[in-house]
Amino acid sequence: MRFEFEPIGLCRSPYTDKFGIPRQPRLVTAAEARIELLPPYDREEAFAGLEGFSHVWLVFVFHQDCLQAGWRAQVRPPRLGGRDKVGVFASRSPYRPNPIGISAVAQHGLERQGKRLMLRVAGADLLDGTPILDIKPYVPYADAITDAVGGFANTRPEARFRVDFSEQAHRQMNEQDVDNRLRLRDLIEQVIAQDPRPGYMDRYPERREFALQLYDLEIQWRIDAERVLVTSVRPR
Repeated sequence: MRFEFEPIGLCRSPYTDKFGIPRQPRLVTAAEARIELLPPYDREEAFAGLEGFSHVWLVFVFHQDCLQAGWRAQVRPPRLGGRDKVGVFASRSPYRPNPIGISAVAQHGLERQGKRLMLRVAGADLLDGTPILDIKPYVPYADAITDAVGGFANTRPEARFRVDFSEQAHRQMNEQDVDNRLRLRDLIEQVIAQDPRPGYMDRYPERREFALQLYDLEIQWRIDAERVLVTSVRPR
């Protein structure tokens, strides 16, 4: 059997590059995104009643290279340091037989931008432009399983780094986010504190300088022991 689906919307998120995307939803609460609904799904009546739910499930497609890359029976999850293998169905790897993902995120209601209808969400872990297949309400009594066991990912990862900003980075952030609408400082701090580097990077302790992209900005940062210094925040 074969099935064909068309997206109902596209995610517009701060993550314009895969490097820096948190590995699970809601780890970076400052990440605010919008689901741009595509016609004919851009109708307010399709969301009547959603205002009573604090969170929603986003069902999405891992696009870009995942669609053509194929899959393997075993993968190396970042949570295990990128070394140990587990079965693909015991992981959330994007390289799957069907590259579909789910994320539970906070929802903050609809807004109109010209003719476009948007659903505002927070805590998303999706690349900008991700196709959204469906939106479903998060139902706590059914979806929150209090006695669930999480295998090798049983606890929430702790922030790995303390993140500081140079004077230049402070000045550049203020220039790029004058009214703090993007929550740029919080966003950068939360993304880097989680350590977005691949799990195998501890094999290369000599590498100390990195860069990632958020919105249309390049953020440069340097690791010093358990501390990160953000040195530059400038347009790409």
